[in-house]
Amino acid sequence: MKVFNIDGPIYRFMSTLTNIFVLNVCWILGTLIGLGTTVGVSTVAAFDVGLKMAENKEGYVARQFIQAYKKNLKQGIPLGLITLIASYTVYLDFELFNKIPDATIFLCIWGFLSGAVFFTCFVYAFPLTARYVNTFRNTIKNSFRISVRYFGRTALLAVILAVEVLAFMWNTTTIFIGLLFGPTLMILTVSMFAMPIFRRIQKENTEEGIEHYEDDSE
Repeated sequence: MKVFNIDGPIYRFMSTLTNIFVLNVCWILGTLIGLGTTVGVSTVAAFDVGLKMAENKEGYVARQFIQAYKKNLKQGIPLGLITLIASYTVYLDFELFNKIPDATIFLCIWGFLSGAVFFTCFVYAFPLTARYVNTFRNTIKNSFRISVRYFGRTALLAVILAVEVLAFMWNTTTIFIGLLFGPTLMILTVSMFAMPIFRRIQKENTEEGIEHYEDDSE
């Protein structure tokens, strides 16, 4: 039956699932190598592969990950550490709101606002770092600009990511599944949103004779 052929839907699904699992293992190992300090490098490397998967251009996942990991050590480490600090800051806002007896609603609102700013500044920063050569400051700035310009898509992306996190945290079984596939699935979700945006921006810049990024995807 054609459904079981090498080009059939079942084969493509199993191949994609295998690639997601392999990439997730690579992400975990890449993070553990630096005892957590290399989470940014590992995430950028995973996005390098994830963006290719979004365009059906992935090859040997582990090999591509290792190449991207080595290439992004310099920018990945500070990006990851700053992301962790920002995430912990938002977490503390909500913890204070829950722990302080007379905490006002403004503390909770501040937590949501700071979380939204953090999300817009970093959600596209990792795929931008994976695909383009740019300074750290410009990468964060461009992530924020893209989030504002494509606000509807970014808001939808935030909702989908939140649903994925809640789904993986539903019970013990889903937590186990989340450990096997969760991080990479979320990276692939962001990649599928980011890739069409990147292509559109590149096309606009080419038509206007402007090149804001140096494409490093090859």
